[in-house]
Amino acid sequence: MTNGVSFDFTGAVVLVTGGTSGIGLAVARSFADAGASVTVTGTKRSPDEYDTDLEDFAFRTLEMRDAGAIDALAADLGVLDILVNNAGANFPDGLDEWSPEGFTASLAMNVEGAQRLSMKAHDALAGSSMAGGASVVNVISMMSYRATTIVPGYSASKAALLALTRNLALHWVHDGIRVNAVAPGLIDTPMTAPMKPFPEMLEAELSKQVMRRMGTPDEVAAAVLFLSSSASSFTTGTAFAIDGGYLAL
Repeated sequence: MTNGVSFDFTGAVVLVTGGTSGIGLAVARSFADAGASVTVTGTKRSPDEYDTDLEDFAFRTLEMRDAGAIDALAADLGVLDILVNNAGANFPDGLDEWSPEGFTASLAMNVEGAQRLSMKAHDALAGSSMAGGASVVNVISMMSYRATTIVPGYSASKAALLALTRNLALHWVHDGIRVNAVAPGLIDTPMTAPMKPFPEMLEAELSKQVMRRMGTPDEVAAAVLFLSSSASSFTTGTAFAIDGGYLAL
């Protein structure tokens, strides 16, 4: 028995920030496989500097704390159908997020850059003729809902990105732009790889959710494509949890 779902984004123009690895790369590949024209951003100068194969995408260098670079990227957009605000990281510049400097840097990286890019891309998104309207999907986190003593800046920034999702959905409802979020749980990505050599740490995280396994980037990508498609044309301002039952406990 099969129950697979396929999407057709032929002709759609997609921008995925942080699309060179992990969840962002899975999202970019899924859109490209569905026929979309995809641009990914990364912090390195060239796609050749990455170990992953990025030949199916256009590439732009982008640091999410660089306002000028964000403005330049947005200025080069024509019509944009889908924006995926995925780029982000914890411990920016290796800073302790409990320090004022680390906390501020995390906010700038994980929410302020996404807000700036979204606002600057408004006209490009509003020009979309895609069925169901243009779509912005923000990648948040379970830390949007639960406290953490390790990366409080990251947690606060992802909670702020959830609030931004709801506010933008309301603000842009008459512009033909839907705004939603996906909230991944513990996903098997380069960001979570450092805990694998420490079984106690990994098990402590897995014990917080029902399925007791790590999710895959492709499982998150499927939700992003759904929220960007006409199948979710009556959906805006929501956050889709892909968390293995983390929020159920």
